[in-house]
Amino acid sequence: MSGGGLLVAGTTSDAGKSVVTAGICRWLVRQGVKVAPFKGQNMSLNSFVTREGAEIGRAQAMQAQAARVEPSALMNPVLLKPGSDRSSQVVLMGRPVGELSARGYHGGRQKTLFEPVVQCLEELRRTYDAVICEGAGSPAEINLRRTDIVNMGIARAARLPVLVVGDIDRGGVFAQFFGTTALLDAEDQKLVAGYLVNKFRGDVTLLEPGLEMLHGLTGRRTFGVLPYTHGLGIDEEDGLRVSLRGSVRESVVASPVGEDVLRVAVCAVPLMSNFTDVDALAAEPGVVVRFVDRPEELTDADLVIVPGTRGTVRALEWLRARGLADALARRAADGRPVLGICGGYQLLGEHIDDEVESRAGAVTGLGLLPVRVRFAREKTLTRPSGQALGQPVEGYEIHHGVAEVLGGEPFLSDGHGHGLDGCRAGSVWGTHWHGSLESDGFRRAFLRVVAAAAGRRFVPAPDTSFAALREEQLDRLGDLIEEHADTDALLRLIEGGAPSGLPFIAPGAPALPGAPDAGTTPGAAQ
Repeated sequence: MSGGGLLVAGTTSDAGKSVVTAGICRWLVRQGVKVAPFKGQNMSLNSFVTREGAEIGRAQAMQAQAARVEPSALMNPVLLKPGSDRSSQVVLMGRPVGELSARGYHGGRQKTLFEPVVQCLEELRRTYDAVICEGAGSPAEINLRRTDIVNMGIARAARLPVLVVGDIDRGGVFAQFFGTTALLDAEDQKLVAGYLVNKFRGDVTLLEPGLEMLHGLTGRRTFGVLPYTHGLGIDEEDGLRVSLRGSVRESVVASPVGEDVLRVAVCAVPLMSNFTDVDALAAEPGVVVRFVDRPEELTDADLVIVPGTRGTVRALEWLRARGLADALARRAADGRPVLGICGGYQLLGEHIDDEVESRAGAVTGLGLLPVRVRFAREKTLTRPSGQALGQPVEGYEIHHGVAEVLGGEPFLSDGHGHGLDGCRAGSVWGTHWHGSLESDGFRRAFLRVVAAAAGRRFVPAPDTSFAALREEQLDRLGDLIEEHADTDALLRLIEGGAPSGLPFIAPGAPALPGAPDAGTTPGAAQ
């Protein structure tokens, strides 16, 4: 195989594209295929920093891990980080290049990004045996087709076969498959090779007559039916799900090692970013993690986390309006543990000067840490390492805020007495480092400190390996593809492209004037 490829599209958002893409990558690499993931444009507040200091979506970093390759900016050339309902920061090749409204992006800027996206995909295809691409939303969003660089636009430019994934658990999957195909123009339809049913519950033989009828209606086969599987924890694009919590509780009956459980409350701040930071805590036996938005929900928590956010000042206002700011202050006064991560760390400080993110200027913080924050126009994107609580720590930084620590003690150091990041003052900690809790030794040491401060007889499990749990999850995704998809047919699709002679399904989308490579009109193909 050389330069093979596939686009995994979906009938809707959250149909399972990320899971299927990761599963195909893990299945292929186990067959000895050198494979890479790709998503031309991603909209997400969950991002990751590559070793070369580029910011990409966490889903693509996870898919790279599934493929057992190092994540690269080539795998996600365009990342959109929402700052409101109508605007996003545009990250190109791992670096922010500006803030645009949705109208401004789709009205012009997106066109200029088409060629760089195609070039990144071409470079990956020259380097790898196969590239498994993930689409975004649905390819049948006909209002966006003219400027599309992530679904059929990239499929047509690269002549990629398209596998459409549908979530049958939502209902209406046959209509979704048919309607998605029928809303594409004739040239796009030629690339839609078939379908994959996701999240099926029950006896698959009861589904087979419908799949046969779908084949008769569309001329396209179904490449597999994936069962509904609990606890498939992966790094998602967005949402409020603790990825590994369910899987650990279901795959291993994880009773507490000590006599008590430890309760962690995560403040569900607006524009929350990298909520995956708490996954490693949720993977610990005896640790219960929940997202909260009311002050009374902090009462029985042994640890409260204020997570990262794309809107630090907005999150600060939200905490105050909800009464959570006062609840956090009471916790700190009582010596009860609070941890702020990235934006959460910044708003725990005394003062914020923001002329970049919110443009709010001088703002008073919660005053729980002796820290002053100034927002710089240049974004910090690094992969640091150090020590904390006598244990090695690794993480990654994604922030505009620059912290000046005026007191307390450093949270993370170089192991020789020199502070690297963060601050601790009493029972309140703060750090810019995402992912630090994935360092097993540090996480266990931190939980012991929290348990002591909370008066809990909680003991961290001595053998929990977060990296091993991730690998277990990725193998489960590969198993799903291997056991429930027609892998021989998938391999032929990846190697040879969409089969010829696929029928046109009326009515098709109308031709769009000015669209790149608009192709023929539906009528010409009938």
